Amino acid sequence: MPNQAHSQHSRSGARVTGAYLQPLLEIVNERGVCLQELARRAQLPGQTALTLTALPESLPAASYVRLLDAGAQLCDDPHFGLHVGERVKLGTYSVYGLILLSCRDFGQAFQQTLRYEGLAHDLGRSALQVEQQTAEYQWHSAFPEASRHLAESVFAGIRVFGDWLAGFTLPSAPVFFTHAAPDDISEHRRLFGEAVHFGATHNCARFDAALLNWPVPNAEVGMYPLLQQHAEKLLQEKLRAVSDGGIVAIVRSAIVKNLAQDQVRLISIAQELQLSQRTLQRKLSEAGFSFQQILDKTRHELACDYLRQPDLSLADIAFLLGYREQSAFNHAFKEWTGKSPGAYRDQPAVKP
Repeated sequence: MPNQAHSQHSRSGARVTGAYLQPLLEIVNERGVCLQELARRAQLPGQTALTLTALPESLPAASYVRLLDAGAQLCDDPHFGLHVGERVKLGTYSVYGLILLSCRDFGQAFQQTLRYEGLAHDLGRSALQVEQQTAEYQWHSAFPEASRHLAESVFAGIRVFGDWLAGFTLPSAPVFFTHAAPDDISEHRRLFGEAVHFGATHNCARFDAALLNWPVPNAEVGMYPLLQQHAEKLLQEKLRAVSDGGIVAIVRSAIVKNLAQDQVRLISIAQELQLSQRTLQRKLSEAGFSFQQILDKTRHELACDYLRQPDLSLADIAFLLGYREQSAFNHAFKEWTGKSPGAYRDQPAVKP
């Protein structure tokens, strides 16, 4: 299954992106809770600052789980997970959310979720089973001992995002949670309908398999190849960074993530990694590299990979590599290889 690549993640290395964290922080802030008190209650590391204007690039998934519980306590909200899930937006899921928006139908969207949800979080993994006329979406938590707020936030987010993709409120579907039923399930029924069950063997939702063939209205299907290539690179970089753990791999991963947004300057990468420029330069120097060397090497390797993809134009590749003008990409590539991108692509050795 596409999901197998994610098995390489150890729970200790599990992360949650800053974008995925934002709905939680927004609701806590709106209810008048101090974000630093939230961080203290969740026992976050001292250097982790929680602000709505400068989100961390990522944080440990275990910290996010504690933030959910701390938020529920500080807001005195027994349905905190549901309310956080309701706040999801397109940006919550990072580039994986953009891919969903480019899918032709819901079946393709589910398949992309199986592959790329790890770009947003490592809180758990999805699975999809189809038997005859019934489809079952499953979510297997990486933190089975967590409170119910985790699973409920995930399913509320899926419900809201699914309605957004469809352009209307999807039909209610039976939802099953492994945790025991809370005293009040009115909020669950408001979100999911009357068929909400607790104490199940796994977290899942069942629906008519015909929904998998429903089109995604206004989908930018023409963007799918470009976004899929970008997401695949991010996924591979994440796997490499997790397995390596070294500063070079971590910086490389941050560079790849930010190339298309033209945010690959030393100062911006240092801020994302919550390091000063001087500290980052020192760490890279100790590893035998400069920031510019890593940036050039990353762009060179990605350019060669992208040129093997016939669906990507030279303008697309220049954009993915963070160049404002295709001419700048052409000039840099010729310095790296002695050939223009077009000549390199035309070589038989690089054709797929």
